[in-house]
Amino acid sequence: MNEGSAHEASDAPSPWVVRFAPLVASGARVLDLASGGGRHARFFAARGARVVAVDRDPAALASLAAVPGIDARVVDLEKGDWPFPGERFDAIVAVHYLHRALFPLLLAALAADGVVLYETFAAGNAAYGRPSNPDFLLTPGELLEFARSTLTVVAFEQGVVNDERPAVIQRLAAVGRGRPWPPPLA
Repeated sequence: MNEGSAHEASDAPSPWVVRFAPLVASGARVLDLASGGGRHARFFAARGARVVAVDRDPAALASLAAVPGIDARVVDLEKGDWPFPGERFDAIVAVHYLHRALFPLLLAALAADGVVLYETFAAGNAAYGRPSNPDFLLTPGELLEFARSTLTVVAFEQGVVNDERPAVIQRLAAVGRGRPWPPPLA
């Protein structure tokens, strides 16, 4: 669970996600976690991806019902069993969402040559507002630890940003080790 809003007020996709979107092939199967109104689901669907957008809020997903290329599913990722047993995704996108119990499930659901684009709040964010509960803030380098066993890090950042408001974040772009190296960045 996340403290406060899990979703940006903006409809524009995260600049981090946009920057590393070329790692995701057209036609890829993309899992958009805690997608809310679907800014990232819409972005990837417009690029030719087949997107599974999940969120626990049916009202947030309602606007995605008629969008081509998006399968919107009401799912509470923090309760019950993993809703995608045996399924594989070519990319997994998570922005402003953290539920650590999902980390091993995400790695298991990622194709061997898949892409992870992750961006969320980190320790120190309490100085700028919500979320402030440490349960919802990444520890220093935590996304690197998440990636270490099965992914190759393409890019990582952590620190204070001044996007829509000041915040402390971590960002990760990583690829599965089944992907040819080096990956194209543009």
